[in-house]
Amino acid sequence: MTRTFFEEINSDSPTGVAFKNVNLKKKVISYFANTGNATIAELGKELNLSVPKVTSLLNELIQDGLVQDHGKVDSTGGRKPNVYGLAPDSAFFLGIEVKTHHINIGLTNFQKSLASDFKQYPYKLVNTRESLDELCQIINGFIEELPISREKILGMGINLSGRINYTQGYSYSFFHFHEDPLSKIIENAVGIKVFLENDSRAMAYGEFCSGVVNNEKDVLFLNLDYGIGMGMMMNGQLYYGKSGYSGEFGHIPLFQNEIICNCGKKGCLETEASGWALVEMFKERLRDGASSLALRDNVQPEDLRLDDIIAAAHNDDVLAIELIAKIGEKIGKGIAVLINLFNPELVILGGSLSSTEDYILLPIKSAIKKYSLSLVNNDTQLKVSKLGEQAGVIGACLLVRHRLLALE
Repeated sequence: MTRTFFEEINSDSPTGVAFKNVNLKKKVISYFANTGNATIAELGKELNLSVPKVTSLLNELIQDGLVQDHGKVDSTGGRKPNVYGLAPDSAFFLGIEVKTHHINIGLTNFQKSLASDFKQYPYKLVNTRESLDELCQIINGFIEELPISREKILGMGINLSGRINYTQGYSYSFFHFHEDPLSKIIENAVGIKVFLENDSRAMAYGEFCSGVVNNEKDVLFLNLDYGIGMGMMMNGQLYYGKSGYSGEFGHIPLFQNEIICNCGKKGCLETEASGWALVEMFKERLRDGASSLALRDNVQPEDLRLDDIIAAAHNDDVLAIELIAKIGEKIGKGIAVLINLFNPELVILGGSLSSTEDYILLPIKSAIKKYSLSLVNNDTQLKVSKLGEQAGVIGACLLVRHRLLALE
């Protein structure tokens, strides 16, 4: 019995004719996804394939429900050719972003558009088996509520903070108590192929493909949340480094202090300029007698979260604005180091703290001018994320699409 494309791309090791056929189908689908509809003649020319071969591939993909014959196209004479393209709602990609206190989930189609409601689920990220089980339950619950069959989801991207080996599917910061890769553990629990990625890198990819990036090729994306992460696009490609752990911007030893960072070191940028540093500074000021709108709605100082401080800033809370500006100046000093090193075309501010906009943007800009070389920073744009909270989910979906359709 002939296998469908869905079965072919998820097989462990296709060989010979099957291997070649899978790659040719990937080429056809990639062309439709990235360029648009085309005739058989156009596909043959672009992919350097014969008309009979293109016709055969299209027929198989039509049978699988992935490609659709859209009928005749206008022609300058002679017989009008048929035009082909991806069938609407033929296949989907699932994106999951695991945050400190919630999970973002969304579904995209081949055209990079969200094909489901963007949903947010309460969740506490801790490095326990119970937390991992809850993550799998939330994912399965989301899939069960979708109006499509599970089989139409070609793959699932999961973003986690910290050190991720994306090629092997291991996380070295969370859920690392199994011998098997974390991607395989979740894949067995959900029944869909899983691709693991660092959250900041996935967000960077989302912005690069569907966000604020225009024609820039050298881009730094800063994820300003409880921690500080960075995703790098170099010459239009994600940069991983030798072992895949590039982008640890938050752990630049920028300060002479005795504050122990979450990484175990002292003096990291995160110790004084991150979301968790902001929360600790805020609590200390409250203990010293300061008042803030962040404590309304019966929020206790010990239960204070980053979202509470951000919400207070949006309501013109003086303490929130003051402390956000304080960490913004320190983040700007760190960005100045990056600009001096990389001379990027664009630096994007993303993550929850970027939603405070001018409250954090203005002190960052001031610090960049103060600490970076003017000849270098004149060529660097600074922008706030366009995708906002959806950046990680969209980036995860697009990375899954890219990796599944990559030629082997």
